[in-house]
Amino acid sequence: MAKKSTSVLGAAALASLLALTACGGNSAGGEAANAGAGSGSAEKITIKMMHLWPAGSSKQQNMIVNDIISQYQADNPNVTIKQEILENEQYKNKLKVLSASNDLPDVGMTWAAGFLTPYVKGNLFAPLDDTLAGGLKDSFVSGTTEAYAVDGKTYALPLELNITPVYYNKAIFSKYNLEVPQTYADFQKAVDTLQQNGVAPIALGNKDRWTGSLWYMYLADRLGGAETLKKAIDRSGSFEDPSLVQAADEVRKLVDGNAFNKGFNGLSNDEGKAEFLSGKAAMYLMGTWELPNFTTNESIPQEFRDQVGFFKFPTIEGGKGDIDSWVGGPGVGLFVAENSKVKEESKKFVKFFVEKWGEQSVTKAGVIPATKVDTSKVDLPQMYIDILNELGKASNITLFADVQMSPAVAQVHLNMIQALFGKEVTPEDFAKQHEEALKQDAG
Repeated sequence: MAKKSTSVLGAAALASLLALTACGGNSAGGEAANAGAGSGSAEKITIKMMHLWPAGSSKQQNMIVNDIISQYQADNPNVTIKQEILENEQYKNKLKVLSASNDLPDVGMTWAAGFLTPYVKGNLFAPLDDTLAGGLKDSFVSGTTEAYAVDGKTYALPLELNITPVYYNKAIFSKYNLEVPQTYADFQKAVDTLQQNGVAPIALGNKDRWTGSLWYMYLADRLGGAETLKKAIDRSGSFEDPSLVQAADEVRKLVDGNAFNKGFNGLSNDEGKAEFLSGKAAMYLMGTWELPNFTTNESIPQEFRDQVGFFKFPTIEGGKGDIDSWVGGPGVGLFVAENSKVKEESKKFVKFFVEKWGEQSVTKAGVIPATKVDTSKVDLPQMYIDILNELGKASNITLFADVQMSPAVAQVHLNMIQALFGKEVTPEDFAKQHEEALKQDAG
């Protein structure tokens, strides 16, 4: 049952939390054609938009995108928005291909910091500071638009703000008399109990690699504290810090203990997630963009949605980490291609999209937007309220490691993550190869 909350997700509460490390032709948009010579009618415009919310795996988000586009086209009869929709990894790959030929869509999605920077340096994304003027900037949670800034200019407008809980199946936990783990030792006992009873403790699809990175990041945070991994990436520290090596060793121990579903290193995230959605696996570590699947997505049985809970990644005895420290940060944002032939209209559409997304994503999809939310004014599922409350008291939010890194280092990181989970590299060599890639990138 939806309940009301009186809490407000305010700007000031998160301003200091978002630890964001920014590292160092022709558009795909259709050409504008006149509607009719001498008729005085508005110019016909086609805006090409590429995004990563397919109707199958991201039903609620896809629905909102279509609603917003329909609203915009109704308000602007001369404008047609043409969509191209790809899954996450396909999207990233196509964006690289299109950028190489300077053939980006007029409007697309990007991630922050290190992911964004090469596109900006290549003069591929248009500055959007003029779009933020007039009060729009004030509607964002503090720290979110800054994550998309390079050299003082903003190159994308964020849509999401995410943290990464451990979702768990209450029915499976109850069946085996398991409590929500407060410490890592408790978590390990739960893993052992589930594994001994033939239940996959953790759902994981690590073919996409960033999924395994989430596990590594939390172990690094809980062992070394919130700053150790960030300092290793920004070069004020080292990836060969003992706590970062130990975090890799803890990953190896989880693999050795059969903590993950069978074949996890060859499965995509969607395939891994299916193990959790089908009740075959007890836990699933993933961003809050998954909240719709556990709250409002009617294609997933209500019986299953009712038995999903979440918990914070537990603390490790002797570690420096804080249980209120999260892996997360702004999710995807919208960019406008610098060479778009319909750039000004595309900026207007992006502004409209961000405003409408903030209004609708809360109630229709259970997605936390990057714009401020007063939860006292909307009815929300309890899990959503609980997540917002956790976000409000977070002690730290560390941006996803591969997003903090430059694309070249990110590829080393992701490849090393898959090798680590596949037991193809030692924890020491895992750290060493990261350190070498970071040094080379900095030099």
